[in-house]
Amino acid sequence: MRQPNDLILRTTTQLIAFILLGFSVYLFFAGHNAPGGGFIGGLMTSAAIILMYMTYGFEKIEKILPVNFRTLFVTGLFIATLAGVGSMFFGGSFLSHADGYYQIPLLGEKHLATALIFDLGVYLVVVGITLTIILSISTDSGDESDNVGV
Repeated sequence: MRQPNDLILRTTTQLIAFILLGFSVYLFFAGHNAPGGGFIGGLMTSAAIILMYMTYGFEKIEKILPVNFRTLFVTGLFIATLAGVGSMFFGGSFLSHADGYYQIPLLGEKHLATALIFDLGVYLVVVGITLTIILSISTDSGDESDNVGV
């Protein structure tokens, strides 16, 4: 069987996936001060990974990116819940956060907020759920529907 000539698709996918992943990181870190955050950053990351799955195939990407997206979803939900409950241990209300400016070696003074921890949990939940749903639909062989009523 002859392989398709998809050089243009593969080349542009490398560039577009790199841009999408870079922009998702920007959106993730900009989220507590500007529009963005874990949700849209997770969607952008999912879009980049789905594009790679569509271009290179399921088996090839599974070898390169051996991530169980269901575990990623559960991990993100755990982190987001801990971020909400963590403030209660310090006398705050559920999901309240703290922020401040801190001197970080080599980076200088940076604004840090505990909302970033919650955004990380949301990011992992969105990536995990989105990829679990889309990959489950795309890899469904339909064998179960053939055995209905047997």
